[in-house]
Amino acid sequence: MTPPSLPLRCWAEIDLAALERNLRLIRASLPPGIRYVAVVKADAYGHGLQHVAARLMHAGADLFAVATVAEALSLREVGPGWPILLLSPVLPEEDRFLPECDFAATVSTPDEVARFDKAGRESGRPVFVHLKIDTGMGRLGVWHEQAPELYRRIVAAANLRLAGVFTHFASPDDDVGFTNEQRRRFLSALAACPGLDPGSLFVHADNSAGLETMPGSSPFNAVRVGLLQFGILPHPNSLLAQVHTEPVFSFHTRVGIVKHLPRGTSISYGRTRTLSRDSRVAVLCAGYGDGVPRAVSNRAQVLIGGHRCPVLGRVTMDQTIVDVTDAPEVACGDEAVLVGRQAGGEISVTEFSRWADTIPWETLCSITKRVPRTYKTALGL
Repeated sequence: MTPPSLPLRCWAEIDLAALERNLRLIRASLPPGIRYVAVVKADAYGHGLQHVAARLMHAGADLFAVATVAEALSLREVGPGWPILLLSPVLPEEDRFLPECDFAATVSTPDEVARFDKAGRESGRPVFVHLKIDTGMGRLGVWHEQAPELYRRIVAAANLRLAGVFTHFASPDDDVGFTNEQRRRFLSALAACPGLDPGSLFVHADNSAGLETMPGSSPFNAVRVGLLQFGILPHPNSLLAQVHTEPVFSFHTRVGIVKHLPRGTSISYGRTRTLSRDSRVAVLCAGYGDGVPRAVSNRAQVLIGGHRCPVLGRVTMDQTIVDVTDAPEVACGDEAVLVGRQAGGEISVTEFSRWADTIPWETLCSITKRVPRTYKTALGL
């Protein structure tokens, strides 16, 4: 039996045409010869991996970066043969997928070199790897002083092929001095690797937030672009701050009921808000079960009919209460915009994230699977 078509109570809209335009704008703003590494981990930051990757392939991304083998397998369904880099560690049980599916792995340790070499030998196919150098992030990567030795192990492994070298900046948005030190360490490590030819590899360090540190001439020939391709500028002083990318993501819900409450009424769990006037309130069909964090309680605003309506009390699992006293035309069924544009008004992901005391990356990744994604697919020319 075919289920009935139900109205959307809460949904995220993804503008794929804007995504494609963003990629083209970013690419046009990069120095000549710089390759575009599209970071699409965490379901393309909550936008939907397969839809986003298909559009980025159409727009001409050079390499895709994901976190897990599961993500890479999903991406491989979209683009057979497309270069894919795994940014996170590969578990031993996953080693076989590297040669079988032609995934490039990040290498940080001698153990990984041995394991991946074995996987290549057993499959009869080479395994491509990117050497990651830890220059001060303290997470993945070989410490920069030991990088030349790990590089030698990779080169000596008969079944490995070095496809890239990269590092990760810890504070590119607020500590230029340390970012420059990380860059110096990385360049020194590259120089100490005998026979390394940067021109034949992906050499990348910069992401959307760190592009202001890219010099005009250097061995770097690729950038990792994540948040910026979705129209969100991570750092106002970056090289690409003047690129006017468009928001790709918006978050919507509907008004469930509208009711009148008298002055002095307490609102929602914990009674954290008491009405200071006779009020008209709307109960929205979205809560933290959908990705509206409790942290925005009594802080956030939503757009209804173009009016900014403040959130009242604590966000609950399935509903959020807002004050519509000053928007008397609001009625049951109306669209409410949590993130996005409506009638000349806008609430950006960045503004919403400030209300939640978090960052845009987490906001986007926190929209739950209960929220359907809808896609605008007009040609992005």
